[in-house]
Amino acid sequence: MKKSEKVSFCMEKLEELYPEVPIPLDYKDPYTLLIAVILSAQSTDVRVNQITPLLFAKADNPYDMIKLSVEEIREIIKPVGLSPMKSKGIHGLSQILIDSYNGAVPKEIEALEKLPSVGHKTASVVVSQAFGIPAFPVDTHIHRLMYRWGFSSGKNVVQTESDAKRLFPQEKWNKLHLQIIWYGREYSPARGWNIENDPITKTIGRKSVIDSYYKKSKP
Repeated sequence: MKKSEKVSFCMEKLEELYPEVPIPLDYKDPYTLLIAVILSAQSTDVRVNQITPLLFAKADNPYDMIKLSVEEIREIIKPVGLSPMKSKGIHGLSQILIDSYNGAVPKEIEALEKLPSVGHKTASVVVSQAFGIPAFPVDTHIHRLMYRWGFSSGKNVVQTESDAKRLFPQEKWNKLHLQIIWYGREYSPARGWNIENDPITKTIGRKSVIDSYYKKSKP
């Protein structure tokens, strides 16, 4: 099967499995999405969705957020981990949004990346999900599957993002990256993976990945 055929098969299967794709994080506007994505670093979406209602009940906009101290923010968000860094980042970026953007979240990836605690992936998620601007945020699931499917070298997420943008049509990016995340969680996890339950990898996967799986699974 040619790579173009593999890409088409992948997109068709993902669309079949996930015609509607839920957003993993709960939010109501660009600001609350930005905060939720920052909190999700090295945490789970489930945990973040348990904590954000507590935080947003006190501050769901930058003006209210800066009324809280860094320590108050940290105390609320402790369960998601990395709270010292995240609380400083949330307080700091909220002040910058007020000072430089009239309290609004900028739509440009470059502007977002200049905010405290906002990396490329976070910025990409925000422009994609909050503003509908084409982007392809790469998380661990996408990085893993792009390698398993033979679509990327697996060297780093920068290369994986570049390969994804080259292979997949731009108009599909925003939905497709979410479909791959859900697929990775459900059918192709890092641990406890059963290739027999992974229809995409079983059909188009990298030969070395498939061979390695069956070699390890032999008694």
